[in-house]
Amino acid sequence: MTRPLGALAGRTAVVLLSGGLDSGTCLAMARRAGARVLALTIDYNQRHRRELDAAVTLAKAHGVLRHVIIGLDLAAFGGSALTADLPVPKRGIKSGIPVTYVPARNSIFLSVALGWAEAAGASDIVIGVNALDYSGYPDCRPEFVEAFEHLANIATRAGIEGTARFRVHSPLLRLTKAGIVRAAVEAGLDMGQTWSCYDPTPDGRHCGLCDSCRLRKKGFAEAGVPDPTDYAR
Repeated sequence: MTRPLGALAGRTAVVLLSGGLDSGTCLAMARRAGARVLALTIDYNQRHRRELDAAVTLAKAHGVLRHVIIGLDLAAFGGSALTADLPVPKRGIKSGIPVTYVPARNSIFLSVALGWAEAAGASDIVIGVNALDYSGYPDCRPEFVEAFEHLANIATRAGIEGTARFRVHSPLLRLTKAGIVRAAVEAGLDMGQTWSCYDPTPDGRHCGLCDSCRLRKKGFAEAGVPDPTDYAR
């Protein structure tokens, strides 16, 4: 949930790190707050695999304790333009849940993060979900984050025995994309190291037309911050 990350000072936290602007901002905020970070990246065989390289770069740049990349092939299920042979929408952001929604992705990611947190003796998990400037995903809403935090404390040994009180931190939850850009600047994130595009061009640039690219451009423009991104269009 939305909590000041200053509460993480001196604590170990698992940060879900996709390599995108939002997760990169969360990583920088957690490190700026003084957290010892375990960075978790899920390679779910997604279309936009360029972000995995960005995650590695960000983890090194911010001095995490450990960076683990776990392979979890959600393409075996399909059901999304990011995990199946379906076109990525590029005609502008529409209402409703888009085809780029990956079924239960954040539930799966948080479950893996919870497993590592409990094994490592940590009780804090940080995720970069956002409920304002986002693409309509149901697993980016405050109700979801609150429900998962409750689940974490009734589905784990540490939670039942009372040795830990798990907290899911989503510091970007109620920020606009412009607000996220400003938070990234304040946290000292090199946003040029992040990756957002759902459908990179063959020469390795952001397409500039998918929902994620449009939101990224919108955030920089509204924040009045120079956009370091190389867009094809």
